[in-house]
Amino acid sequence: MKIAPPSFRPGGLLQNHRELESMPYAQAAMEIKLFGKYRRVMHLLVPAFFIIAAFGLAFIACARWLYTLPAVQAFMTAFPGVPLHSSVRPGYSLLVRITHLLTFFYLLFMVRSGINILFDHPRLYGNIHCTPGTEWIRWRGDVPKDRLWNSKDDSVTVPRWLGLPGGRHTLGISRHWHFLFAFLFVLTGVSFIVLQFALGEWQRLVPTNWRLFPEAVTCIIQYASLRDPSKIYGINGYIRYDALQQLSYFAIVYVVAPLQLLTGIAMSPAFDNRYKWYPRLFGNRQIARSLHFVLMCIFIGFYVIHMIIIAYTGLIVNLNGITLDSNSPGYLGFWLALLAIVGGAMLTVGAVNFSWKYPGVLQKISALTVSPLMDLFFDRNVRAQYRKEAISPYFWENGKVPTSDEWLRLKANNWRDYRLKVDGLVENPVELSLDDLKALGKKEQITMHNCIQGWSGIAEWGGLPFKSLMDLVRPKPEANYAFFYSYGEGLEGGPYYDSHTLTDLQHDLSLLAYEMNYQPLPDGHGAPLRLRVENQLGYKQVKWIKRIEFVSHYSERAQGQGGYNEDHEFYGYRAEI
Repeated sequence: MKIAPPSFRPGGLLQNHRELESMPYAQAAMEIKLFGKYRRVMHLLVPAFFIIAAFGLAFIACARWLYTLPAVQAFMTAFPGVPLHSSVRPGYSLLVRITHLLTFFYLLFMVRSGINILFDHPRLYGNIHCTPGTEWIRWRGDVPKDRLWNSKDDSVTVPRWLGLPGGRHTLGISRHWHFLFAFLFVLTGVSFIVLQFALGEWQRLVPTNWRLFPEAVTCIIQYASLRDPSKIYGINGYIRYDALQQLSYFAIVYVVAPLQLLTGIAMSPAFDNRYKWYPRLFGNRQIARSLHFVLMCIFIGFYVIHMIIIAYTGLIVNLNGITLDSNSPGYLGFWLALLAIVGGAMLTVGAVNFSWKYPGVLQKISALTVSPLMDLFFDRNVRAQYRKEAISPYFWENGKVPTSDEWLRLKANNWRDYRLKVDGLVENPVELSLDDLKALGKKEQITMHNCIQGWSGIAEWGGLPFKSLMDLVRPKPEANYAFFYSYGEGLEGGPYYDSHTLTDLQHDLSLLAYEMNYQPLPDGHGAPLRLRVENQLGYKQVKWIKRIEFVSHYSERAQGQGGYNEDHEFYGYRAEI
């Protein structure tokens, strides 16, 4: 079935202006699990500083002592820190200088938006089940046991100077920034690697001789003993990288950056629920999420050390090289580099202000650019299922349990009076009781749930395949989407709703579930009826379903973005990752 493209109401991007709203403040507090107990990182900073300082001083003293040993001198003579066997063209090509600048800008946006995304579920795990108390690092305390606590409650506030856009429950906007710049990052990185080989510049980064590794050891001894390899050999980075620089840059470009992309893909429900083997390459989805965070820290650490080395080995000449392709002194390169750093920071500040003032514009730009690419790479039927032993011992709740008189009355009568209304662009509108739904056929599946906030869980779902419902009501040819209306409320009040393409609803694992883990659906997970569409993130899995309406296009309902979170929190319509 052909999917109708995104449709926006007339009047341009600024029409129907909406702004982000501030949510109740929730303080972040970083804790790491050491020796079976969570310890506040703030309390560890002072002892960690003294331990690192003591280790650093001991390392320097050891390196300076080693440097004086004849055997070490002989080793460094045999394996010089600046490779003399490598024949590379001196200088930095225009390709290197442009991609170097662009990557710096991209990482500013991706790191700041990534922090915002992380803090919406501020816990990192090594297991797929995300059971509270099993996280290895967290920015939120213990989950309260004396009251209902769902994953929305668990998010924390991100300072606007740190995150993009900052605030709390601004996940939709941070994802737009993150994916926009992630695609640019990938495009630039692939172009850089391809052109490096096409232009014959690849040997400047890619190791071509095993000698480079012992030569890097020489560099470590020289740097640690507070000696500059470029001064020792009279060859700076403009002419040829030293061995440690070459290996570090190679690792960042050819190892860390691709791993960052691959771990990101492992958080896609569409990909994981089609290719169950893929997240297992990293252990599981949550290990991939943890690695994604660790790799971000490696990028940040690399940039810090990179700038220290640049300053230590000749700040002015090094900056002239990377900005002007010049190996001479002069302050123009310094001012250009400073302009790039200040300009990048100001761009992110502007992006924060823009996000709070015009979030709908960013949402629409993302819908026109990112969403088609997501559909191209991830819009597939899903099939991955799990064994009964894999069912999670804990499954986070999300969303507000209904409090309306109608829902409470239906619950009190054990759902005997519940009727699912299915209407709209269908040949056969119906109202179905739970018994009617069960009589139409039952399918059981054990699948992995992926929340947009980052947590996951595995559960058994039993219910009616959505294809069977479509066979009963017979959507008209002009119907392209189905709108789901809930008894529950959204974060900002008012009934919750969302929509799906009919293509997604016809996937093998798309289900109207009335059962979870072989029991009637619990209240917190959507009783009496909820949706399962396993190639989409959790916010698309509408709970407490009251009515289903088939429509031509989602823009015809509510505020026109396709769902409650799309209308109020500026989420993207498609949610394959």
